[in-house]
Amino acid sequence: MSKNLVIVESPSKSKTIEKYLGKDFKVVSSKGHIRDLSTTGHHGLGVDVENGFKPTYVAIKGKSGVIKELKKDVKESDLVYLASDPDREGEAIAWHLKDALGIKNYKRVLFNEITKDKVLEAINNPTIIDDNLVRSQETRRILDRIIGFRLSKLLQSKIGAKSAGRVQSVALKLIVDREREIMAFVPEEYWTITANFKDFEANLFKYMDEDIDLKSKEEADRVLSELGNSYKVFSVEKKEKNKKGKLPFTTSTLQQEASTKLGFSAKKTMSIAQKLYEGIDLSSETVGLITYMRTDSIRLSDQFVNSAMNYIEENYGKNYVGYVKSSKKTENVQDAHEAIRPTSILREPTKVKQFLSNDEFKLYSLIYKRALASLMADAKVNQTTVIFDNNNYKFKTTGQILIFDGYLKVYKDYESSEDKILPEFNNDGELITDDVSLEQHFTNPPARYTEAKLIKEMEELGIGRPSTYAKTIDTIKERDYVTMDEKKFKPTEVGFETTDKLQEFFSDIINVEYTRDMEEELDEIAEGKAIWNDVLSEFYKLFEPRVKDAFSDMEKKAPTETGEKCPECGSPLVVRKGRYGDFVACSNYPECKYVKKEVVEVKEIMDCPECDGKIIEKSTRKGKVFYGCNNYPKCKFALWDKPIAEKCPMCGKVLVEKNDKIKCSECEYVRM
Repeated sequence: MSKNLVIVESPSKSKTIEKYLGKDFKVVSSKGHIRDLSTTGHHGLGVDVENGFKPTYVAIKGKSGVIKELKKDVKESDLVYLASDPDREGEAIAWHLKDALGIKNYKRVLFNEITKDKVLEAINNPTIIDDNLVRSQETRRILDRIIGFRLSKLLQSKIGAKSAGRVQSVALKLIVDREREIMAFVPEEYWTITANFKDFEANLFKYMDEDIDLKSKEEADRVLSELGNSYKVFSVEKKEKNKKGKLPFTTSTLQQEASTKLGFSAKKTMSIAQKLYEGIDLSSETVGLITYMRTDSIRLSDQFVNSAMNYIEENYGKNYVGYVKSSKKTENVQDAHEAIRPTSILREPTKVKQFLSNDEFKLYSLIYKRALASLMADAKVNQTTVIFDNNNYKFKTTGQILIFDGYLKVYKDYESSEDKILPEFNNDGELITDDVSLEQHFTNPPARYTEAKLIKEMEELGIGRPSTYAKTIDTIKERDYVTMDEKKFKPTEVGFETTDKLQEFFSDIINVEYTRDMEEELDEIAEGKAIWNDVLSEFYKLFEPRVKDAFSDMEKKAPTETGEKCPECGSPLVVRKGRYGDFVACSNYPECKYVKKEVVEVKEIMDCPECDGKIIEKSTRKGKVFYGCNNYPKCKFALWDKPIAEKCPMCGKVLVEKNDKIKCSECEYVRM
């Protein structure tokens, strides 16, 4: 009989932890949640609304075998350590394990990092399940189930949209609102005037003491006519400025920085971070390289701070040792988490690079350097601002020189600081130039959201939580509510329509304020300051009448029937709209998922130069034409430009047509 059983969420984590604990412990994995709300009862919610929102839980599909094995392990153990993740979701998983497996003798342990010292420390300092955290997560799940099921069914029946969700619908509304701002935007003309000197340029910014704003060429020409060629030095101001390093990463800031600096999606970032947290085999040991990656805390442990400060002094010098940064925000340090940081400052990225994939190395380097830089001294710059006077028109130029790199010593790959050197100026000096530039501009509409900008906006508005950002973004993409245009969100027709219909009937619920307030109420439940089913009752009283009105009054959009029958179930075929345009599908969706495949005329271009196949005209899912072999995937020959049945006289490769010219697909040859 095994005396001690440890249950974690992840199989890879279980292997790592078992190595630390030794033969007296058996470590197994639940592979995430084992139970979820059933789909029985009123509206299939799995919740007894009339009986205090009592939930009914069932085993998640495919988890029966896992539950059976876990019950067997529990029966053979004297003591069970519930070691699911250290957040509300993990707390709920621990409670479900205890309840579903009938565990009598248990301890709750929290691993914020998967290292031998911290795992042993957690085992030696166990706690109990926090019922308030469990209730908070349970309330969130019930809320999401009620809104998701009721609104999704409504939208499917009325407009054929795929789903709606509490946070998802608000995120989509942000994207739709921004797109409408862009559509309604009217550009405004403005002009700038720049005086060009030998080593620098200065921009007009004031007349007398008033800011200047040139709205037309006539105004700009009038200013030009009043300028002479003499620019007298009006003032020279030199300041030494400190440039502070950024705070260590939270989930949100990690997703933002990985998006802008590494080009990673939020989903990819979290997937890689999960691996780095759970454990990497470094040949001599298996260890988690970073702390838990779902956090809104910027706190760093005293132990890490001390070790990092010593590391900075030893490797860079005493003058590079900085200080612990703090946030201006009132921080909600959820579940006493730390910021995302390396588990050891001594595990430099280059030392573990050989054990990581390229993307893992990139993300680990970013996390490591951000945490280290946050504890280093400020960078220092000498900034010079010079103002010139020309007939009461003021021109300004600025320059700066980096005099101490500070935290940029390690973070310069992600944050540049370029020197702009100005010549020396006397306060009574005078410069002469006739080289003055006049340039027309137009104001720009607000930019569409990138993933990073949307996550930042959601965080600042207080909608969603660290664990929800990536999933929310993934869902609105999968549902075809948005497309990505140059890595920016653009709502589809279905996205617009879904938002408009929800706002027509649920504007007081599907909005930023209500969603933020609900997050705060969930926090209050977690802190024991609010009663979970009271919160649900208040919500349901507001929500359910709106749903009934919408089912009754929302105008139904009927998809156009084609006159054909579905070959799989006999229902009418209809024209639907998707990410890549209109398509024909079964009207009985989602029960029947038949989609009619269009018969496309195959255009043969020539024999394939690499096999016995034919080169045919193809197109990407987004409609871009290219030319490839019909033996794909056996033959992967493909070109963007149309090939012709001739070979290049210089290199022997295929010739192609491009911009009315015949050129080689490989070398520099162009037929003259």
